[in-house]
Amino acid sequence: MFTIKQPSRIIFGKNTAHEFQFPKKSLVITSPGAKSRNWFSYTGIDEKLVFDSVKPNPSMEIVEEIISLYQNLDFDYVIGIGGGSVLDVSKYVGFKLNKPKISVPTTFGSGSEITRISVLKINGKKKGFHDDGLISDISIIDSNFLIDTPHSVYRNSAIDACAQCSEAYDSKSGNIFTKFLCSKAFDCLEEGILNNSKEKLAFGSLLTGLGFGNSSTTLGHALSYPFSNEGIPHGHALAFTTTIAHKFNKSQFFGRFQNLVKKLDFPPISLKQNLSDAADIITTDRKHLDNNPIKITKKNIIYLLEIINQNKTNNFS
Repeated sequence: MFTIKQPSRIIFGKNTAHEFQFPKKSLVITSPGAKSRNWFSYTGIDEKLVFDSVKPNPSMEIVEEIISLYQNLDFDYVIGIGGGSVLDVSKYVGFKLNKPKISVPTTFGSGSEITRISVLKINGKKKGFHDDGLISDISIIDSNFLIDTPHSVYRNSAIDACAQCSEAYDSKSGNIFTKFLCSKAFDCLEEGILNNSKEKLAFGSLLTGLGFGNSSTTLGHALSYPFSNEGIPHGHALAFTTTIAHKFNKSQFFGRFQNLVKKLDFPPISLKQNLSDAADIITTDRKHLDNNPIKITKKNIIYLLEIINQNKTNNFS
């Protein structure tokens, strides 16, 4: 037996965010980048209550700041419009204030608009929060947001989605339904990347959120967090950590994922932190490691981090 959890309404397709009638009495949470790209004009979202200072890899402090600023004001909905960081924050704010949540992703890769997960930093370290109260009430997925997306954002978002669905396919917590969704998601994303199809990327991201949101990611994500804690964008880190994790796990997605990383031409990354100390942190990430298909030790983790630091993942076969 398995249970699938998802938003009450998922609205998908070109122009959907433009045609949707957003509620007027809403707190809107976004980022400086999303606001500067005129998405408010495109969506018609009311700008009376707007918090536009969410940065990548947000912390719990930003959530607490927003709640402190707006909790006593009159609004009925919390709308998040932006990338995964924005949606992680807006969902958590809506959850804590007991307000309905509308999520509008302007990048495609995090899956936050679909899942019951928000990732926030606590004391400088990333932590995933899992709760049914974090599921958006309405998710609006419009591929028009990918028009003129900066290449670095496009690249990081695309490989993030590929990492999520391929890791979740291999996860011990998966089931026949999530495996089906994750397999189809990877097919869509792969086609979208190879043929530069924005519609395929958006649809693949939707399927990814439904798949991994009801399963879990695994070793690749656990390895990525120390890199993100040093300021490397999440998707950029996953390009290398999920590649090496798929090799370790003997995943059927290893070769295809590695080819997409090469296609997207990611520059190499390295970890400044002592690798033994980083491995100690990674081994505490039981949510990801306990669902990994193969048991992994601290010694294994250090070895994998060494390969990444030596820039050998693209030649790893």
